[in-house]
Amino acid sequence: MAQIIKNAALLVMDMQAGILRNLPDATSLINNTVKAITTARDNKIPIIYVVVGFRSNMPEISNNNKAFTASKERFANVDMNEFMKIETALAPQPNDITVVKRRFSAFTGSDLEVILRAKNIQQVVLTGISTSGVVLSTVREAADKDYQIAVLSDCCADTDDEVHRVLCTKIFPRQADVITVDEWKNTINQ
Repeated sequence: MAQIIKNAALLVMDMQAGILRNLPDATSLINNTVKAITTARDNKIPIIYVVVGFRSNMPEISNNNKAFTASKERFANVDMNEFMKIETALAPQPNDITVVKRRFSAFTGSDLEVILRAKNIQQVVLTGISTSGVVLSTVREAADKDYQIAVLSDCCADTDDEVHRVLCTKIFPRQADVITVDEWKNTINQ
């Protein structure tokens, strides 16, 4: 069971409507993430939304970056302000914080670490899409930065269910507690 510490923050990562459309059925992911957000609000745990986005003409994307270069043409005519909008059911409230990142990890190209330090956050509780993208990269970087990490497995998804399963059962437990949103809620309410 995850150790819940006093100075935690919930990270809601890449839950953008445009990204969620890539999942065949995002309903349970959205419902579980709403439950996580409600749990955080009820327990006065800060919620930090992390979105991926780029400037016009995407100067942040290097031709050396295989993953993002492949997407550059697709994003060429996309309105980034629209693309960065978080799914309505998960929308931030005025006191929530939103950071924009430029790569897979929630830390890369964003001011997330500055915010976590300013709030004395020691544990990050992760939700997001995709498990093999933002969640994996953020777990690795957060571990290297000495944060305690919890991954809410039913608040994460990947277009490949097997990849999600392997990450949550074999890879993440090396650096994070992997629990469900109900387990997290029960741990907080003990």
